[in-house]
Amino acid sequence: MLAALATVATAPAQAQSVADCDWLASAWLLAEPWEQYSRTFAGGDVRVALIDAIEPGAVPFHLLILSPPWDELGARQCRVLSLDPGIGFSGVDFAALEAWYDPATGLFFSVPVSVYEEATADFGDRMLDFTLNQATGAIEAFVGHMGE
Repeated sequence: MLAALATVATAPAQAQSVADCDWLASAWLLAEPWEQYSRTFAGGDVRVALIDAIEPGAVPFHLLILSPPWDELGARQCRVLSLDPGIGFSGVDFAALEAWYDPATGLFFSVPVSVYEEATADFGDRMLDFTLNQATGAIEAFVGHMGE
């Protein structure tokens, strides 16, 4: 597992894992206090929350994204953004999460994260950028070195 982390962590601007909600989206994994680690955007239609899955110990953090499009029952789509499938980030500076709207791509988010680097057995600072198209539900995410 750590070998997979090293491959992703050292690659520049690599696509990340965006998956349908599963056990990682459980309410008992929401980082607390909830009001500090959950924010809404687009008039409340979009929510981004920090997940602390506890394990794996070095990489437990993921982002939960609730957003349009709405299904036939009126529920938003639910996605989990991770470094790699089942592997989270070492840290997420949720207070530094920024968002803005670009008509060409939709909502754009940027947040500092840290990743485990197997080569040095240490943690590296990175920037997680992701876009959300509310019309289609498409989410694209990339992690790159700070300043990229």
